[in-house]
Amino acid sequence: MARDRRSHHSSGFTLLELLVVVVIIGLLAGLVVPRYFDTVGKSKAKIARAQIDALEKAVEQYRLDVGRLPTADAGLSALLTAPPGTPKWQGPYLKKGVPLDPWGNAYVYTLSPDGREMDILSYGSDGKPGGDGDASDISLATAPQ
Repeated sequence: MARDRRSHHSSGFTLLELLVVVVIIGLLAGLVVPRYFDTVGKSKAKIARAQIDALEKAVEQYRLDVGRLPTADAGLSALLTAPPGTPKWQGPYLKKGVPLDPWGNAYVYTLSPDGREMDILSYGSDGKPGGDGDASDISLATAPQ
C-alpha cells in the first residue's frame, strides 16, 4: 500500500514546476509578441505603398486620356466617375472603389498649384500628418523606388 500512496502523490505537477512553466511562457511571449506586431505594422506599410502605386497608375491613365491630372476638388473620385467638363474621360480607372488605407483611412490626393504634379498619401496608423514608426506618412515621395 505504501507504493500506491507514493505513486498517488507523485502524479501531477508541483506549484514550483507550474510557476517555472508560466515564467517561461511569459518570457517567450515577451519576445515574440513585439516582433509579431512590428511585422504586422511593416506589412500594412507595404500594402499602403502597393495601393498608392496602383492609384498612381490609375491617375496617370486618367492624365493620358483627359490631358491633365484630376483637380484637387475632384480628387481620387475622378477615377470612378467623370467630373464635369471631362469629355475625354475613359474610366472608370479602378475596378473596385477607391480603397481605404490599411488603417481604414482615406488616401489623401494633393495637386501642385500649377496642376502638373500630384501626390497620394496615407497618414499612417494615427491618421494624422507626420508621425514616426507606424504613424509615419506614406506617399509617392517616400515610397522606395
